[in-house]
Parts: sequence; C-alpha cells; structure tokens
Amino acid sequence: MPAVRPLRGPDFGFPPVTSRNTPLTPEETAVRVRGILLIVGAVFFFAFLDTCAKFAGRNGIPAIEIAWARYSISVVFAVIALRPWRHRADYIMRRPWMQVWRALFLLGSTVLNFFAIRHLQLAETGAIMFAGTLVATALAGPLLGEWPGPRRWAAVIVGFIGVLIVIQPEPSHFNPAALYSVAASLCYAGYSLSTRVLSHTESSSSLLIYASLLATVVLTPALVPVGVWPSNWLVALALVGTGLAGGIGHWFLIASHRDAPPTVLAPFTYTQLIWMIALGFFAFGDVPGTSTLIGAALIVASGLYALYREQVRRDR
Repeated sequence: MPAVRPLRGPDFGFPPVTSRNTPLTPEETAVRVRGILLIVGAVFFFAFLDTCAKFAGRNGIPAIEIAWARYSISVVFAVIALRPWRHRADYIMRRPWMQVWRALFLLGSTVLNFFAIRHLQLAETGAIMFAGTLVATALAGPLLGEWPGPRRWAAVIVGFIGVLIVIQPEPSHFNPAALYSVAASLCYAGYSLSTRVLSHTESSSSLLIYASLLATVVLTPALVPVGVWPSNWLVALALVGTGLAGGIGHWFLIASHRDAPPTVLAPFTYTQLIWMIALGFFAFGDVPGTSTLIGAALIVASGLYALYREQVRRDR
C-alpha cells in the first residue's frame, strides 16, 4: 500500500485544520463554523447545478451537451481559481489510470443524472443519488477491505428500502427514468471509492481539475453529432450556470475541508436535499410526494447512522 501523504490543496488563506482532543478555542470554533457554512454553500451550488441542467434539458438541450458545458466551464474556472502552475508537483499523476476511471465514474454519474432529471423531480433524483454513499459502504469491503459491521449493513439495507419507497417499483407508479438515477447512484459509488483510494497519493486540487478535464476531453467528440444551439439567452445562461455552479461548488468544498474535518462536515451535505426540494418548487412547481419524503428521510437517516458507526470504529 502506498505511503499516505497529506493532501495539499490551494491556499485559500485559511488556517489548517488540526486534530486534537482538547476543547476548541473560540477562534478554532469560528473556523469550523466557517467550514460548515462553506459545505452548505457547496451543496447549494450543486443543487443549483441540477436546476440549471433540468431547465436546459426541458428546453431541448441534449444531456451530453449539458454535461459538456458543465465540465468545460468548470475546468476553466478551476484553472483560474487554483492556478496549478504555482504548485506543479501537486498535479503529477501518480496513478493515472485510477484518475481516468474516477473521471469516467463521475462523468457517467453526471450524464445519467441529467437524463433522469428530465423526467423526475429534483427531490427524487437527489434522494436516490445520496444512496450512492450507502453503495460505497457496501462495496468498500470486497474492494478495499473495509468491511462494514452488522449495524452499518443494517443502515445500508434501510437506505435501500428508502430508495425503493422513492422509486415505487410497482407498475402503477414506477417511472422508468428512475433507472437512470439508480445507475447514476452506482456510478457515484464508484467515483466515491476511487476518490478514497486516490486521496492517499494525489492532491485534492489535482483530483478536481483532472476529473473535469478528462470529462471534457471524452465529451467533446460526442458533442459534435448531438449539439444544438440554445433557443434563447435564458437557456444559454442555464448552460453557463451548470459550469459555474459546479466550479464554485467544488471550490467551496475544498475550502470547507481546510476548515473542518470530514466527520464534522458530512452530515451537512444532506442539506442538499432541502435545497433541491426548494429549487424544484420555485423553478418548476414540483411538490415532492409523501413517498419521496419518507424515502428520502430513510436514506438520510441511514447515511448519517453509517457515518456515525464509521466514526465509532475509527475511534476504537
């Protein structure tokens, strides 16, 4: 197993996060609060990204083109924000093929999700996508040797029950577009696991830039036969919005992890569901059904419990 080296992201001017058992000082508490606010802002931009993508898709833009705009604009934003020429050593690929697989998993998750949100509410796709973390928990055992205990397996099972409640597989209620969202969730699980592996050898900033760059390279030739010109300036603005929201969201994500440890931040990522419900209502008039809310609650609860059990295991 390669030696673990600290991730070195861009210098946002924030003090590094230290790990210790003594109580936090007021200044350190303020830094952690800032990290929490940043992660909440990050998931808002991710929800806004899906909102822009849904609007563009409803106005005739193919999913491939929306994904291309999302990544091509994001990579430009990332280069401007991170200025990789300042820390060239951080951008040397130590596991290039794993970087490629990670980018493909992320790309598959994005494109499949954009297919799904054409026909499903944002709340529905958001709830199903969060199940990807539970899939990653289940697969971490055979793939990474990180076997979950019986309580985390129970959380995974409860989460999958939540997914079934959201997608309602009985013929009278089932929407086939939910299969796109399930497939996107599986791709996200692969992305999450590959990120965990690469975090031991690659810098966080290189993971951000290379994922967007490789996705843009893959999508560019696929764009040629399907690309269309936006029908009006609002649609064009939505396409630009996907890229900017993705870039800003990931920028906030990196900054948040410089202020607070993942165990503090992870529960707040679920606020993305609140943003998606709110944006879905204000942008498209979507009101999530009872089954969506119940299923989403089960998925969130099981995800938080799995996170808690993982922290307990690490503390031991």
